[in-house]
Amino acid sequence: MSKPVNIALVGAGAFGIKHLDALKAIDGVRVVSLASRPEDKPEEVAAKYGIGHVAHDLADCLAQPDVDAVILTTPTPLHAAQGMACLKAGKHVMIEIPLADSLADAEAVVALQQQSGLVAMCGHTRRFNPSHQWVHNKIKAGQFTIQQMDVQTYFFRRSNINALGQPRCWTDHLLWHHAAHTVDLFAYQAGGAIVAANAIQGPIHPTLGIAMDMSIQLKSSTGAICTLSLSFNNDGPLGTFFRYIGDSGTYIARYDDLVDGKEQAIDVSKVDVSMNGIELQDREFVAAIREGREPNASVAKVLPCYQTLHALEQQLNGR
Repeated sequence: MSKPVNIALVGAGAFGIKHLDALKAIDGVRVVSLASRPEDKPEEVAAKYGIGHVAHDLADCLAQPDVDAVILTTPTPLHAAQGMACLKAGKHVMIEIPLADSLADAEAVVALQQQSGLVAMCGHTRRFNPSHQWVHNKIKAGQFTIQQMDVQTYFFRRSNINALGQPRCWTDHLLWHHAAHTVDLFAYQAGGAIVAANAIQGPIHPTLGIAMDMSIQLKSSTGAICTLSLSFNNDGPLGTFFRYIGDSGTYIARYDDLVDGKEQAIDVSKVDVSMNGIELQDREFVAAIREGREPNASVAKVLPCYQTLHALEQQLNGR
């Protein structure tokens, strides 16, 4: 068996726990270091998952000689700087979505990755969810061509809390986080570059300082179009729902469930080795490290998404 890949996880919040659970299912992977702020009680998390080293900052993890790679599930504003710190320390890195909250920072991460030759990946999980993989495989086989994607990303988040209902130390963002999933997935599935992008947004929240409602339109060089509606004001149902309208059918993806246009269930359980999109994403990261190759959702491959987000932000700001 090949040498184990030793991972440090930074950020023991809601999403960090999802990665810890996913990594347990991957052979030859050891989580050897965990860092998180004291409020997250990383010592308790480390004890639960059998992690030997606990710290309260990234630098402590990077100083561990046995760490090969880092998974960052930290607040969005820290992603780019922390990702570059990992690369500068000679560590492979997976940065949870979004890669950055500005195009300049995203470009800086990509430039450093290319200079280092290390694996740097971003957590664009939709590329790995079995429901979306099933559609992607049908497209690659020439059996389906997207004409339109209609996507709804809806949450009820009028106060600054995370997925566990705990207070956040940073503010989430419809454009730079939640839209990133769909902008990247649309380009990935349509198979072309995004050649037109438009956005409008609702009122800015008086205390959060962000738009709580947003509508985005995209067009691919293939001719396919995408309509994306996002809201933090929606009081259920919650989540992201994708409707693929194509030349040979209609498919609706709700997380890992997939149905056709008549609501007939499609079995996606055999698409990959797991039904857990986070686990499949982590498997790709580990495989790319072992095989010395560029992963699906590498920072370079997802950079066009952030170029589109930047253009939309400029438009929303009237620039």
